[in-house]
Amino acid sequence: MTAAAHRPATLEDVARAAGVSRSTASRVIAGTGFASPAAREQVAAAADRLGYVPNPAARALVRGGGVRLVVAVAGPSAAVLDDPYVHRVVGSAARVCAPAAIGVALHWLPLNEPNSLDQLAGDGSVCGVVLVNTTEELLDAVPRSLRGRIASIGIGSATVPSFDVDNGAGADEVLRHVYASGRRRIAMVTGPRWLPCSQRPVQAYRRLMRQAGLPERVLPGDFTAASGRAAAGEALRRWPDLDAVYAISDETALGVIAALRDGGVRVPGDVAVAGFDDIPLAGMTAPALTTASHPVGRIAAAAATAVLDRRPAAPVTLFPSVLVARDSA
Repeated sequence: MTAAAHRPATLEDVARAAGVSRSTASRVIAGTGFASPAAREQVAAAADRLGYVPNPAARALVRGGGVRLVVAVAGPSAAVLDDPYVHRVVGSAARVCAPAAIGVALHWLPLNEPNSLDQLAGDGSVCGVVLVNTTEELLDAVPRSLRGRIASIGIGSATVPSFDVDNGAGADEVLRHVYASGRRRIAMVTGPRWLPCSQRPVQAYRRLMRQAGLPERVLPGDFTAASGRAAAGEALRRWPDLDAVYAISDETALGVIAALRDGGVRVPGDVAVAGFDDIPLAGMTAPALTTASHPVGRIAAAAATAVLDRRPAAPVTLFPSVLVARDSA
């Protein structure tokens, strides 16, 4: 029976199982200093067999800094790194990492290059990774060496625990609120099709429309205000009788409101508008935006903590989203 059966394996356990000194095992695990190819192979095999995962806080203290948690964000271009949502994730992760003297770095993962995670897996200064905008392709490409020190904000897998908002339930609450106000000609502006977690609100919308016997009016979006503006113009052209728009994000909803106003449409008098996220600006617009909560800080902190603690996490952890009713719908 291995040491890992009773307690987490230590560096001493790895060195003993590999038949090398502790200092040699340490150099191999840390990726610093000399070690023979045979020793590296023996230590790697022993660490894998025992399930050894180096403690990130200890690594940071030993190295005197330089260890970092990477927030890796998937997207079609590096512009995704400018998203305020990503900044909130990084800020929350940094607060979790600060007591252990661990830094936080931001990294772009091109959608067409899922194997770019290999670079992070081979970097000895990376103690763990938090994925953002996770796709199935990205999960399939997670290197074995990252397992146990990676978490996802979005969808997950058997080896990558996920932390996310229950945006399907949140969207359902907002839509039912809009429906209860008497609106029946409701359009929806979606998120990017490539992002799996953005499909849950679409499913909630279609389910409600089907239950109410109402036609679906779905328009593409990408979480930006510009896509909301474009979608609002398209909605008015296709459905002049439109009386409500639900957008998958607050920024998109604000773009919808701006376009409607430019077209002489009153909000909420003619068309009600609602969003999702409850960003700070949502409560300061005129009219104030009806939306649903999105505890980004708590989600990011939970994901970062799971990576640093190395403790088994539930495959999926969903944080509740609740209706925030205001004047726009």
